[in-house]
Amino acid sequence: MTFGTFGRGSSPQADEMLPDGRPRLPPGQRLVEGWPVLHYGGIPQVDLADWELRVFGLVGEELRFDLDQIRALPQVKQRRDIHCVTAWSRYDNDWEGISFQHLMELSKPTPAAKHVVFHCYGGYTTNVPIEELDRDDVLLVHTHDGEALTAEHGAPLRGMVPQLYFWKSAKWISGIEFVTDDRPGFWEMYGYHMHGDPWREERYG
Repeated sequence: MTFGTFGRGSSPQADEMLPDGRPRLPPGQRLVEGWPVLHYGGIPQVDLADWELRVFGLVGEELRFDLDQIRALPQVKQRRDIHCVTAWSRYDNDWEGISFQHLMELSKPTPAAKHVVFHCYGGYTTNVPIEELDRDDVLLVHTHDGEALTAEHGAPLRGMVPQLYFWKSAKWISGIEFVTDDRPGFWEMYGYHMHGDPWREERYG
């Protein structure tokens, strides 16, 4: 795993709570101001002219998008916190991209589809239940805090699944596969939790 530079830590307000009553900062986490760089291996060299996102598996219609087609879809902005399994959290990230719910509307997953496997340039994969993705704040993003994603943070397109640990928000996405069974991805095969809820500290399986 490659580590970047952590931002200067700060302390949350003791009374900061989410609307559902959970603490805003999950247990075992510390706040940072910067955005740490963590990934396995090197940064994939992606030729943007050849970049493609494929949506396949248990869907009514397989889809393929280039970057222009992604940007032609309805764009959504969300401000969300992120929480890394390595115990840092960053508040108030501004994201822009496309809604995963809209992608499901276009691809029409079959009733047998219960999970998604994200496939990425460089060979990385991760698994997420459809019920975690079928939310209005789950996006495929190309912009963070008003700037285009850099290669080290997953450009040109990465996932943003804010309610799970951030390894589930896969970088360098190339494919979205709808499947029946909960199939482990890269880190899950090495002992990370199959689900990854920060408030339950589902770090390792």
